[in-house]
Amino acid sequence: MPQRTPSPGDLEPIERASRDELQALQLNRLKSSLRHAYQNVPHYRASFDAAGVHPDDLKSLADLAKFPFTTKKDLRENYPFGMFAVPREKVVRVHASSGTTGKPTVVGYTQADIDTWADLVARSIRAAGGRAGDICHISYGYGLFTGGLGAHYGAERLGCTVIPMSGGQTEKQVQLIQDFKPDIIMVTPSYMLNIIEEFQRLGLDPAESSLKVGIFGAEPWTNAMRTEIEARAGIDAVDIYGLSEVMGPGVASECVESKDGPVIWEDHFYPEIINPDTGEVVADGEEGELVFTSLTKEALPIIRYRTRDLTRLLPPTARSMRRMDKITGRSDDMLIIRGVNVFPSQIEELILKQPRLAPQYQLVLTRDGHLDKLEVLAELRPELSGRLSVQDTEALCGELQHQIKTYIGVTTRVSVLNSESIERTLTGKARRVIDKRPKQPA
Repeated sequence: MPQRTPSPGDLEPIERASRDELQALQLNRLKSSLRHAYQNVPHYRASFDAAGVHPDDLKSLADLAKFPFTTKKDLRENYPFGMFAVPREKVVRVHASSGTTGKPTVVGYTQADIDTWADLVARSIRAAGGRAGDICHISYGYGLFTGGLGAHYGAERLGCTVIPMSGGQTEKQVQLIQDFKPDIIMVTPSYMLNIIEEFQRLGLDPAESSLKVGIFGAEPWTNAMRTEIEARAGIDAVDIYGLSEVMGPGVASECVESKDGPVIWEDHFYPEIINPDTGEVVADGEEGELVFTSLTKEALPIIRYRTRDLTRLLPPTARSMRRMDKITGRSDDMLIIRGVNVFPSQIEELILKQPRLAPQYQLVLTRDGHLDKLEVLAELRPELSGRLSVQDTEALCGELQHQIKTYIGVTTRVSVLNSESIERTLTGKARRVIDKRPKQPA
């Protein structure tokens, strides 16, 4: 498949800066960000004071570990605008998370924040192989979710022609891809699989479309799913990472020439990895929870925000900045089944190794007495749907059940269903886990 590898002249100077140059910039910006937060956000003044630290205590990057964390709970407790560091009239846009419990987390942007965000998404699209003049089909949701507008402004900033399709209407997605012939698609990986399936349902080969690059984010996905999408769609599939509390998409993004993990744009976001149980910073290369501190945000500076994403920091390769490994799970959505820690991505890997199974799956949690039970719902590939004998289907269930027990250590019930039996979402985010267990009393 074609790759448009950038020449050194395509890169911004900071993307090829020395480590010393980058760290000097980070330290200067970090001092300013801490001071800005302390002086203008009552929450940060109170939390810093309670921890006995002051922005002037930061003499080195390592000193950041002295400062308290910020959590989603802090943002919700200061709903709606209590975490803003500028007067509300200076905020030109507000986004909010689609949290399932409690109040949403609200984020605000000054015009300078919007410009920075557009610049970083443009940088991310360029790293993925996009160029000015390309047509970019955006299937992330628009609205309060940061995905659609974040991708949109970045693609326009790069000089792309933007198709603001948003999510849903899968048949129309295929029609526009066929008619408008975009070069790039920006979408969740699970919804890209829906689009691929719709191509095939219509008798079309997705690998024959105009698409050359897929920029996928907003949910964890595995290298096995990358291989699946690239093989079926005939594109380069690259990973973009972001979260609304830190900025939105474009906090980190993969380079098409290496595809070895998203490069964190460290000139704007300082990453740490911590032990999720103790809060202590761990060394690069060790797995733990990802923490971000913003270096340039005006409206909503974020200090040591606990993302709950589990990953590790990797050394620079294609750019001068460190990379993050694939997200292996979250410190707050890990499933514990009879004492065994289970992440949905682990089961996804095993499903994708089965050539007769489609990449769609769902995990259903129930409780029998005091014991939790896990059922794995998987789907046959469309060409095998309704064609496998009962005996062959049962054997496939047994094989996957054995693999899960062997590699993850948990006993499951496995059901293999016909194609398109599992719930599909219109927004693009897959609902991978359905928890039917009774709620524990507080």
